[in-house]
Amino acid sequence: MLPEVQAGNGRVLVGRVVSDKMDKTVVVEVERRVLHPRYRKYVSRSQKYKAHDEENTYKVDDLVVIRESRPLSRTKRWVVVEQR
Repeated sequence: MLPEVQAGNGRVLVGRVVSDKMDKTVVVEVERRVLHPRYRKYVSRSQKYKAHDEENTYKVDDLVVIRESRPLSRTKRWVVVEQR
């Protein structure tokens, strides 16, 4: 996966859609690689974000760009910007 990109209005992340079963919402898994402090090897860390998808256009395995936004629901704070 690609690293985090800074933008003027909130963080921007690149991830893969892992679920599109909700209405107007997709679950995006963002993977990053970090150096382990003791063993000095790179370890994959992943986190899932719920993102707003107004037209239900994105499907599972799509690579998407998400941007941080105002809270849209209890757990949804991201919006899908584009597909990569």
